[in-house]
Amino acid sequence: MVSQSTRNLQYSLTIVLPNSSPTPTESMSPMRMMIVALVVTLLLLVAEGIDTNDVYSPCLDSKIQRSDGFTFGVAFSSKESFFQDQIQFSPCDARLSLASKNAQLAVFRPKVDQLSFLTIDTSTFNPALNGGYMVAFAGQKYAARSLPVMVTDNSHTITSFTLVFEFERGTLQNLFWKKFGCDKCSGDFSLCVDNQDCAILSSKCKYSGGSVDCNLGIQLAFSGTDKNLEVLNSWYEIDNLRRFSLYQLFSDVRDTVTNPFG
Repeated sequence: MVSQSTRNLQYSLTIVLPNSSPTPTESMSPMRMMIVALVVTLLLLVAEGIDTNDVYSPCLDSKIQRSDGFTFGVAFSSKESFFQDQIQFSPCDARLSLASKNAQLAVFRPKVDQLSFLTIDTSTFNPALNGGYMVAFAGQKYAARSLPVMVTDNSHTITSFTLVFEFERGTLQNLFWKKFGCDKCSGDFSLCVDNQDCAILSSKCKYSGGSVDCNLGIQLAFSGTDKNLEVLNSWYEIDNLRRFSLYQLFSDVRDTVTNPFG
């Protein structure tokens, strides 16, 4: 399970890398050098960005502008745990008593209107043991929350998700999971669930004793307007980036930056 403070989060953009890695005696390929330079540049831009949002709890309201950090949470539990009397409440709502239902929580703080790709390590976290569903949420008064989305049904595990934030004048109004179908399913993830999501057999995942990393990847995008009425555009870039396998690219870039010579 991911364990990160709300003040220390990663922001990543990913681009295709060659599968082979250079030996210690080889120089880095021009493409790898370009990728490393791009990632470092992006990280510097993040560090230099102006963040006017001092709200770090996913259960409090905030009003954002472009380049701000925005804190939100992802809760893992059973689908039924997010409802009471057939009404869905925010995971922040004490009426759900999620703490008593073995729910797990991850908290992130991406940059507003910056395409981000977040990962949740499942090597020590089995989503099936925590209900198999997740809900993204933020805020108190509006208590915006997504519909529960399936991560695993014990037989199949879905690892790739796209989450869209809708803002109006800087206030979060809605979160929803965007589905793209199964046209890009391949390899271990060639199974298709409900004609919407690529999946893998759960028995192949490391958390079930298999050999495949089944870490969850969540691609973020923003739409609407910030508190200065500037339009948030990152949602419109999603279709272009769908030409790439974002989770694999993220993994390649991460490995290249941390261990450039293999």
